[in-house]
Amino acid sequence: MSERISRLGLRFLRARWRVLVRLGGWSVLETGQTFLTGYAPARALDAGFLAGRPEVGLGWLGVAGLGVLVGAYGTARVYAAVAALAEPLRDRLVERVVARGVREADPGALSGLTQQVEIARDTFAGLVMVSRSFLFTSVGALVGLFSLEPLLLLVVGPPLLAGVGLFAATLRPLARRQETFLVADEALAENLGAVCPGLRDITATGAEARIAAGTDTRIAAELRAARSLARWGVLRVASLALGGQLPIVLLLVAAPWLLDRGVTPGALVGALAYVTQSLLPALNSLVHGLGTSGSRLVVVLRRLIRESTTDGSDSVDTGDTRDTRDSADPNPSRPTPALSLTSVTFAYGPHSAPVIDELDLDVPAGAHLAVVGPSGIGKSTLTALVAGLLRPRRGTVRVDGRPVTEPGAVGRRVLIPQEAYVVTGTLAENLGLFRPDPIPEAELLAAAEAVGLAPLLEALGGPSATVDPAALSAGERQLIALTRAYLSYAPLVLLDEATCHLDPAAEERAERAFAARPGGTLVVVAHRISSARRADRVLVMDGRRTAYGTHEELVRVSAPYRALVGGWHAAPARRSEPALALGDPDRVDAVAGPGLAVDGGHVVAHRPVGQVQAPGDLGDGGTLRRQG
Repeated sequence: MSERISRLGLRFLRARWRVLVRLGGWSVLETGQTFLTGYAPARALDAGFLAGRPEVGLGWLGVAGLGVLVGAYGTARVYAAVAALAEPLRDRLVERVVARGVREADPGALSGLTQQVEIARDTFAGLVMVSRSFLFTSVGALVGLFSLEPLLLLVVGPPLLAGVGLFAATLRPLARRQETFLVADEALAENLGAVCPGLRDITATGAEARIAAGTDTRIAAELRAARSLARWGVLRVASLALGGQLPIVLLLVAAPWLLDRGVTPGALVGALAYVTQSLLPALNSLVHGLGTSGSRLVVVLRRLIRESTTDGSDSVDTGDTRDTRDSADPNPSRPTPALSLTSVTFAYGPHSAPVIDELDLDVPAGAHLAVVGPSGIGKSTLTALVAGLLRPRRGTVRVDGRPVTEPGAVGRRVLIPQEAYVVTGTLAENLGLFRPDPIPEAELLAAAEAVGLAPLLEALGGPSATVDPAALSAGERQLIALTRAYLSYAPLVLLDEATCHLDPAAEERAERAFAARPGGTLVVVAHRISSARRADRVLVMDGRRTAYGTHEELVRVSAPYRALVGGWHAAPARRSEPALALGDPDRVDAVAGPGLAVDGGHVVAHRPVGQVQAPGDLGDGGTLRRQG
């Protein structure tokens, strides 16, 4: 990619050679100013003040001042020429990114467009200024040293060349390490940006260890990159000291030797002026500008070019692996499933029998799927895999075409577990946990009415009322969690027996609300036959006798499903007991009390998925085979 960027850069500059010529022409005026910086004071001393002719000395100082004015005019014209280079680069980058966004209808291609393109434009202009300034300043200073006394070049030239050579040798590895550090820093920032807003979710689902391990890995990667960058940064400082500061020391130390060999005091002062006023500042700008901004420009250009495609020789591989199946799909017009499992296998240990074995499943967008099966067979395991809380041993899980491990898939699904959690705060704050901004009250009330929370909302005193989790029943907590999921932007909703504490009428109202949610897809782990009847499709998990179809089809062809239907019975409506406090100051980990309305074979887990599993989930219930 770096070679490609260099090739495209050279092509860009060749096409604008007239601008480069104009830039070089105006820079000559700066060269003249640099020449006079040391030559005029030297002549003012030698031919003027030291010779007893102050008028000559003042005249040379006037020439030096005139050179500053001429150089300032040239610098102003230089900025115009640099703009003639930078603005076409910005326009070209904008065309690339916008073309990709329009062609692929991908709004993500335009995210951060202004910031990234402006960084590229400003950094490119800065690098042109720094590189041009160093080149012409060095030429002017070296010509001035030679004009004063060629012997001065023997003192200033070698350390200057050595410093520039050391910097050039470290430029490529330093840029690589700078890019590595930037990538590591952005990965950590992206991770923290996803983790921090979801701390309550992480605590409620018991994913602290996994999230902490992932964050630790990113922190360690950034630390290694920072240390490596710092070690190479020492060489950058050394090159500056060698090329810009050592010549000053050498001129002072060698002053007697130089004066003995015919170097005049004015020439010595002029040499010091060249080094301190021209060469050292120019080298300092080059080292810090090219060493830091150069790598940043490479990073930004690499991303913009990688993420955009054009016709002809400028086309590049996007490197986007978000949905490799779509790129190889012989029928690209086929809609992307809301949920797709391909050859998914999962076991709770390296030597345990798989709970899910080679499962293939596609759930189209807008569908309503019910997952049923005996307690402990792996229904919660399936939802945990889809939610990204567990990772399959083999196979891939995709949400809306994206692997669940990608950050972009996080906001595409929401999981409501059986034991819903409520935090201490207002009802509006609880309902808006999955939204980045406060929810308008009209939208909040409409969602509460649709899901069935409106009576409780009114009883509590409205959206601004403070909620005490311990004073709510398990069913009331489930209604709050369901409304929270309904208000989220996630199109895929996973209800892992999230209505088990509601009466049948409330459960039906909530499920129908999610099924009718615009653009939404619903996956329900059902615990009542009525829930399965309402679904478009039913997935029966029963070891190797897995089945998939409508309720009517499964009643005819699936003996395990018929057994489940026969064993299901309506639960009497009763109010659940309030949650029991566990000493948690936030009272996040609510525990169901006695008297739950469940069927005889129901298993209630009071810990996160993966920590407490019924025996059947550990393998004795058989495995889940392929289901297309």
